[in-house]
Amino acid sequence: MCLGIPGQIVEIIDADDLMAKVDIAGVQRPVNIGCIVDAAHPPAQCIGDWVLVHVGFAMSRIDEDEAHKTLALLTELGEAQEELAAIKASKG
Repeated sequence: MCLGIPGQIVEIIDADDLMAKVDIAGVQRPVNIGCIVDAAHPPAQCIGDWVLVHVGFAMSRIDEDEAHKTLALLTELGEAQEELAAIKASKG
């Protein structure tokens, strides 16, 4: 299963190597933006873009509303996983 995590591009680290700093739920990490740039949307115009990140690559641009909805859903899923783990641990 492949999962893309929404993040926002906050800085271009290296335009030549197509590397940007992406904020993913408060954690900033370097991400390759080669899949989302082209002549009409060069690296400098990517700052502020919301993207889906998978294994260090920005796979596609998404709108901000969809990014926030996805992040909220992922948070809920994480909380559900924690509850399931607690239930399993308390089984006697």
